Amino acid sequence: MPAANAKRIDQSNLNLKEQVISINRVTKVVKGGKNLSFAALVVVGDPSAKIVGFGTGKAREVPAAIKKGIEAAKRNLRKVNVHEHTIMHPVLGRFGSGQVLLKPAAPGTGVIAGGPVRAVMQAAGVPNVLTKSIGSHNPHNVIRATIDALEQLRDRNEVSELRGVPVEKLRG
Repeated sequence: MPAANAKRIDQSNLNLKEQVISINRVTKVVKGGKNLSFAALVVVGDPSAKIVGFGTGKAREVPAAIKKGIEAAKRNLRKVNVHEHTIMHPVLGRFGSGQVLLKPAAPGTGVIAGGPVRAVMQAAGVPNVLTKSIGSHNPHNVIRATIDALEQLRDRNEVSELRGVPVEKLRG
């Protein structure tokens, strides 16, 4: 993940909503038997501020694992560049063997996505988007690929700065 987006986002004035994506029961075999614990994957976001983050937590009980996942997600918040009703341009996010394709959609389309991608899009506050998950169906890989795709989105001002062209001259 790029270090350019490493700026901390203050979470005190945000209205964060949490969603648990998956809970996995994990056993570690030791000399005395099996140690049972739980791993939780959580997405948090503020749809009105277009901010989203994800985190994982592991603990002996499910509620403690979820709490740890929420805290990790709050430390991992990112701002998403969104047009009025959809994303600015098509983008392909990759992580591991998971890929997620995000495409702009017309107003009224809604979030056409499945499972983890839908949770991230709703937490990020993207009202209309078409998505396709390609490759790995592992929720961890899919969420990281979706976040990677969202980080690749650029707004008009950023693109005009990168190209050295006034905003009015950009097409689209």
